[in-house]
Amino acid sequence: MKITVETKLESFQFPGFPEETVLTAGLAAGYSLPYECATGTCGTCHARVMDGPIDAGWTDAPGYAKLNREKGDILMCQARPLGDCSLRVRSNTAQPKELTPAAIKRIGRIENTRRLTGDVIHFEVALPSPMSFDAGQFVTCQVASLAGRRAYSMVNFGKNLERLHFVVKRKPTGKFSDWLFENHVDGAEIEIVGPLGRATFRPGEERDVICIAGGSGIAGMMSILEHASQMHYFHRHRGRVFFGVRTLADAFYLEDFAKHIASANGGLEVTVATSHEQVATPLHPQFSSIGIASGMVHEVAAASMTDQWNNAIGFVAGPQPMVDATLRVLIAEAGLRTDSIRFDKFS
Repeated sequence: MKITVETKLESFQFPGFPEETVLTAGLAAGYSLPYECATGTCGTCHARVMDGPIDAGWTDAPGYAKLNREKGDILMCQARPLGDCSLRVRSNTAQPKELTPAAIKRIGRIENTRRLTGDVIHFEVALPSPMSFDAGQFVTCQVASLAGRRAYSMVNFGKNLERLHFVVKRKPTGKFSDWLFENHVDGAEIEIVGPLGRATFRPGEERDVICIAGGSGIAGMMSILEHASQMHYFHRHRGRVFFGVRTLADAFYLEDFAKHIASANGGLEVTVATSHEQVATPLHPQFSSIGIASGMVHEVAAASMTDQWNNAIGFVAGPQPMVDATLRVLIAEAGLRTDSIRFDKFS
């Protein structure tokens, strides 16, 4: 079957499959369809069905509350074609000249789960076929026992990887995080769709890097650091990482940070910001190469960036209030342009 998409500028077609969402099919064909969360939360991927049969998918997705279902509005990240169909998208969508790794569906298996702190868990997914992705990208995940998809950034980086690493923070209403924490999930099947996301590290830009993240939002930043370390990027560019947690005991991946700092030849600085604890010294007691400071992570970053960073690319991840506050800091204090700040909207 064929899916036809009409935009303000053009019309194009790509193959559709009943077991695959419209968004996944379009991205796999190389078209930059609009999306952000890819989980049904934000509503960015909305389109209107002009003709043909469509299964709307998870109709309880939060993003559907923002749409006019009676007029045929759908979320492309949820809807699946049931035959040839035609959709209208408002954005100026186009096929990119340089394709990023194609987003495809894989059925993986969860392995090597381990607690990093009392409410943070690390796990790996063994893939049936290798996957390449850009540092900073994410996938959507779904398990059979839970409705809806969740988006998680990869912690690791590489080409043709057979294993993806993830970190999840337990949330009071998080059904997936509850499932991870309350069950023995090693060996469980998990559906992965990706890679997704445009908030990526592009070494060819040859610019300094600022990473500001809260909690499990550090995942994509770890992937960026891994890529940068592999190519000695911080030997010729500066890097600053600000990692926000409640207390020092809530910090994790400290050994990995120390490894990246040691390999950076003085080009990388990492600071852990504690929002609910006053720290007595400026350096971590076990990892002396890592700085520590008290305060909200965006406030610590603002106080630290007293020199010129207007040549930098900023990466931001975390809870939405933290992201909003950090964007203001990067623009006002670091002098970054809005098009030099990259982040994906998760919920």
